[in-house]
Amino acid sequence: MNQLVGERISIATFKAQTTRHRIMGIVNTDDTQIVFSDTPGVLKPNYKLQESMLAFSESALQDADVLLYVTDVVENPEKNMDFLEKVQKMTIPVLLLINKIDETDQSKLGDIVEKWHTLLPNAEILPISAKNKFGIDMLLKRIKELLPESPAYFDKDQLTDKPARFFVSEIIREKILLYYDKEIPYAVEVRVERFKETPKNIHINAIIYVERESQKGIIIGHQGVALKKVSTEARKALERFFDKPIYLETFVKVDKDWRSSQKELNIFGYNPE
Repeated sequence: MNQLVGERISIATFKAQTTRHRIMGIVNTDDTQIVFSDTPGVLKPNYKLQESMLAFSESALQDADVLLYVTDVVENPEKNMDFLEKVQKMTIPVLLLINKIDETDQSKLGDIVEKWHTLLPNAEILPISAKNKFGIDMLLKRIKELLPESPAYFDKDQLTDKPARFFVSEIIREKILLYYDKEIPYAVEVRVERFKETPKNIHINAIIYVERESQKGIIIGHQGVALKKVSTEARKALERFFDKPIYLETFVKVDKDWRSSQKELNIFGYNPE
């Protein structure tokens, strides 16, 4: 979606389950408005958080005019058959995007296309490389051809439906995904307690929630070195995002139930309703 919108709206890392929310990115031209809705990857839920993530994905099926089903050259096409069966029954146009084609050869790509054609015979298959921007212009052109005419939903200068605080928490979480191993990134949630913007700068206080005291120790690191590194990288990214000097303070707290309590998840914004 970042390539389609032309701005960095969704965080992207090499780790699975990076996207947790449904995020809208809005493209405006002189005669067109396209609203992209980026959802979490499809998975079989193991706890409440993942149930909410799947609900975000399924909610996108209800109100889309065109579905972009994004896969890649290494994913097993049959791993999400329950979700695929719902896609098979859809009456709207489905564009199946096979990403990362720069990581395979023509022969293997042909086999992948054939496999997907069997699973989703009504889908239009487009090989792309988001990293190299290959196929993106062609994809945008095809989306415009398929979209029905309707009034614009958003103001012409609006880029997304999410508030500034959301992107602060996502950028901090992205740095945690990049700098910590194993289960740590998946046990973490970030909440912005203070966001005060002036004409010259922005002051931000953010709390990093973890599930156990041991995870808190890992996030902070010896003499606070690990947390300082993440905070520094997050501050630099936030300054690029907001184009202003950022004063960022981060704190770490333990909340052992946040991934499994619906009440806690609602507070963090994991409510598809």
